[in-house]
Amino acid sequence: MSDAHAAVERIYREEYGRVVASLVRRFGDIDVAEEAAGEALLVALERWPRDGVPPNPGGWLTTTAGNRAIDRIRRESHRDAKHQAALMMHDDTPHEPTGPVADDRLRLIFTCCHPALAPEARVALTLRLLGGLTVPEIARAFLVPETTMAQRITRAKRKIKAAHIPFRVPAAEDLAGRLSAVLAVVYLVFNEGYLASSGDAPIREDLTAEAIRLGRILRGLLPDQPEVAGLLALMLLTDARRTTRVAGGELVPLHEQDRGGWDRELIAEGHGLVRACLAHARETGRAPGQYQLLAAINAVHTDAPTAADTDWSQIAALYEQLHALVPSPVVALNRAVAVAELDGPEVALAEVDRLPLTTYHAWHATRADLLRRLGRSAEARAAYDAAIAATDNPAERAYLSRRRGSLAPGPRP
Repeated sequence: MSDAHAAVERIYREEYGRVVASLVRRFGDIDVAEEAAGEALLVALERWPRDGVPPNPGGWLTTTAGNRAIDRIRRESHRDAKHQAALMMHDDTPHEPTGPVADDRLRLIFTCCHPALAPEARVALTLRLLGGLTVPEIARAFLVPETTMAQRITRAKRKIKAAHIPFRVPAAEDLAGRLSAVLAVVYLVFNEGYLASSGDAPIREDLTAEAIRLGRILRGLLPDQPEVAGLLALMLLTDARRTTRVAGGELVPLHEQDRGGWDRELIAEGHGLVRACLAHARETGRAPGQYQLLAAINAVHTDAPTAADTDWSQIAALYEQLHALVPSPVVALNRAVAVAELDGPEVALAEVDRLPLTTYHAWHATRADLLRRLGRSAEARAAYDAAIAATDNPAERAYLSRRRGSLAPGPRP
């Protein structure tokens, strides 16, 4: 692929969510929006390398895609029925509330996260439509076969059409009940950007920035919802370390990162949000939710001047609280990392080996590190091999390969 074509595809991926959301609002049909966006990419690939990138590439893509969608609708023999379906999805007639926020992408998130859809479909559809991820990338993120993910997304789009799910932000009185699904989607979009499941770029700043932008919108929309503040704090504290996360094409683990390179403004903002969440919990007597707990864990990490100053006992206690709330094996895996710092790698390895995560690359990577610390090089080497095979992120593969190469050589045959 030429540099010019690579630049076009990068811009397209950054703008994809905006283009699709705008087209869905305008035409009321997700398939039409996706197809038109894809056709706009083909036109851009033909023209931009020759004529140059336009001053407003997102606007150019949206206009071009809109024209292609109009052409398609005109060709449809049943366009009247399609227009009726579009009106039902828009549902923006004057007498119907369209929600308090006029943002196409936020409207699309609430559409994708409608309770009529299965939880796993909500996240997958939003990653596809808002983040522009391909089906294989989403499948890797969810640890499922590509065919399963493709069917999941197709069924979700059919459900939206069949159930006449409207393209709008819910009315104010319904927002709180719909919020948890939206927060889960935003966080998964952020995670995909912070450690991309595939592609040449280990970190996709377009997705992390988009997730944070949506988090800020949600924070403004529901300022009294502590989980919204918790999610925003979590993303800010994580993103504050982004520039130190990769060096020389290799992933840099937290304890090796240059803390002088962390974004102190983001950290200060994140810490302020965490303090607000803690104050809210004290005032209301309500236990903090999962995003507030994850933000608090990241606040402890970013508060330590050096890795050696990390308060691992507090982190372990927060993970205990989180595991009681969300008893998932991934949470248990992260808790085991804290246990290793407090009680040693042998105790942690026993916990890790009990977890049903044999297809998860981080499980293999954690096992490899614990085995390395125990001096069990042959087992560590096999675990590193499994971790490398289970991830497509180039920076993560480079880091794991280096750690594998640092192991003591095994006995000669």
